[in-house]
Amino acid sequence: MDAIRSQHAAGPPHRTGGAGRGGTGGADRPARTPGASADVCVPFLAGDGTPLGLVNVRGRHAPTRGPVLLVHGAGVRAASFRPPTGHTVVDALLTAGFDVWLENWRACVDRPPAPWTLDDAAAYDHPAAVAAVLRHTGADRLPVVAHCQGSTSFVMALIAGLVPQVDTFVSSAVSLHPVVPRAAARKLRYLTPPFGAVSRFVDAQWGQAPRGLVPRLTCAAAGALHRECDNGVCRTASFMFGAGHPTLWRHENLDEATHEWLRDEFGWVPVDFFRQMARCVRRGALVPVTANPLLPADFVTADPRTDARMVFLTGAANACFDPVGQLRSHEHFTARRPREAHSLHIVEGYGHQDVFIGKDAARDVFPLVVAELTGRAPVPAPQAAVRARGGANVPT
Repeated sequence: MDAIRSQHAAGPPHRTGGAGRGGTGGADRPARTPGASADVCVPFLAGDGTPLGLVNVRGRHAPTRGPVLLVHGAGVRAASFRPPTGHTVVDALLTAGFDVWLENWRACVDRPPAPWTLDDAAAYDHPAAVAAVLRHTGADRLPVVAHCQGSTSFVMALIAGLVPQVDTFVSSAVSLHPVVPRAAARKLRYLTPPFGAVSRFVDAQWGQAPRGLVPRLTCAAAGALHRECDNGVCRTASFMFGAGHPTLWRHENLDEATHEWLRDEFGWVPVDFFRQMARCVRRGALVPVTANPLLPADFVTADPRTDARMVFLTGAANACFDPVGQLRSHEHFTARRPREAHSLHIVEGYGHQDVFIGKDAARDVFPLVVAELTGRAPVPAPQAAVRARGGANVPT
């Protein structure tokens, strides 16, 4: 633990990625993947006209397989799949021959802060991103790997039938059934309303340089509750997204370079998202909040309008979303779409985001993702232990 305590000075509190200021969602950030020869930035418009961006990561060799789309979570950017670990999931997919595409949707922190909901991303962002990738590659179908709120919003699009071109969907951390620790559920329910009355956003970058009363109070609370390390962004992100110590990863899974890299990767999230997630947690399943006619009124009772094979992935020690949520989602899709042979993988020794940024994820996680996308995945072991613990704050 002491090995990753940060002693470096705090960096600048604001994003410096280029395309966010130009309206394409951070798509022109430089390549960080050793196995890539170049990044090609492809702007696209979401269904409601919001300017967003794709990053096509070109390897040193021409792809031998079709495209794969990676979708980041909330409060980060597509670069969250490319930590300084030496071999990322992007590298693993390039090595397997895939044509790798990264989506910067409206939650990308390189964009100017603006309100958004999961409904917006499901109805407008992901369908347009899938269509853009297929248009540029000439492919008919593609697999998708999505993490956290990229996963929840993409599952909404799948159930609504808005992305019928997806043949395999790897859902990381959480999908249809968000289950959180009791302390996190109480924080969502009781802290979100008063916080929303004084601020439209919360920003992990406050952990580097809080300016104003609300940022200073937020950082004071984060510092009091999270003393696991000296990285202000790490502490603030844990405070924002849950109740774990830390919430988003196990510190022992991060090398020092990655822990330091986190300082500039996490940023703003609108309070609107936390309001929606509070409703989802109380329901025990995703809840639409905008009455968007493109989306069903109830995602649980709706018949999923997709033939995608679903792969549910999470760390057994996920302190942000309890693994039992992924178990319930696997059971849900298995009951409604049994022909697709959905699978569930709960990886021991991992938490929430360290399944992608952990120092040993290239050994423990990435081969599993590649195997699921290439049809060579092992049969997952029964998850009786996860089922027995029953979850955190919602009924079974």
